Amino acid sequence: MKYGYVLVALTLAGCANYAPVPVIDRGAPPRETVANKPAAAVPVAGEGKMYTVKKGDTLYGIALENGQDYKDVATWNNLDNPNHIQVGQQLRVGPPEGEEPVAVTKPVLSAAPVEAQPQGSGANTDTFKREPKGGTVAYSDEALARMREPQAAAKPADKPAEKAAEQPAAANDVKPPPSGDDAIDWAWPAPGKIVQSYSGGGTAKEINRGIDIAGKSGDPVLAAASGTVTYVGSGIPGYGNFAIVRHNATYLSVYANNSRILVKEHQSVVKGQKIAEVAASDGEQAKLHFEILRLGKPVAPLNYLPAR
Repeated sequence: MKYGYVLVALTLAGCANYAPVPVIDRGAPPRETVANKPAAAVPVAGEGKMYTVKKGDTLYGIALENGQDYKDVATWNNLDNPNHIQVGQQLRVGPPEGEEPVAVTKPVLSAAPVEAQPQGSGANTDTFKREPKGGTVAYSDEALARMREPQAAAKPADKPAEKAAEQPAAANDVKPPPSGDDAIDWAWPAPGKIVQSYSGGGTAKEINRGIDIAGKSGDPVLAAASGTVTYVGSGIPGYGNFAIVRHNATYLSVYANNSRILVKEHQSVVKGQKIAEVAASDGEQAKLHFEILRLGKPVAPLNYLPAR
């Protein structure tokens, strides 16, 4: 029995008087911090863009294609008469350099190393490694019990990142609601059924920049969202009498093939307001042609209009 006590004492001696050595976690992913650096500018759509006039172009159509007001395009190019443009002429379809809009800025992120440091004034023994050093530990029932503890008890606790990874990410599956310029409350401009869908590709005959909604002559055409009327007229072949409503700096909507336009340029309108009437069609069903443009480019209206 005496030899047993000596063996226990010698064994415990190899575990005592350890100098704690801090561990620096070099393998942890870098933490993103906002550096005190100039913010990166996000380009503004149409900024500094030039367009070459082609046969059949109108200033109204060019402005519509680029999400601009035709009067702004005329001003940027010193055009006294918007109807006088020539094939091959270079037109500026974005603000001149001296009139550039304020760019949206985003912070530049840089990586900073993260090191695991002891908490408080004393050493945290759970985050330290030890090297065997000589020493003696007197025998006691507590010392003997510690020697018999399973190795699993000495396993370090899971890292917070590992625990977070084990938790279900159900909250991430929820799509955030639109914000900023995308937060528009859209409504259908007419109650009829769709007789021709949006098609952004294919031949010239197959492309449809919006949707065609069936109706009858004189049916009301409603503003799909609140905004300001930026154009009323017939400056684009195939559109008949049409109106354009600007909803914000990002979105426009177009209402074509109308018999009457009931609003004027620069007039404010609200969602659901009657702005025009559907025109009769020679040999074809009367229909409203409706488009939504995002940053001057046509997009599929059904991705924005509410389901019905």
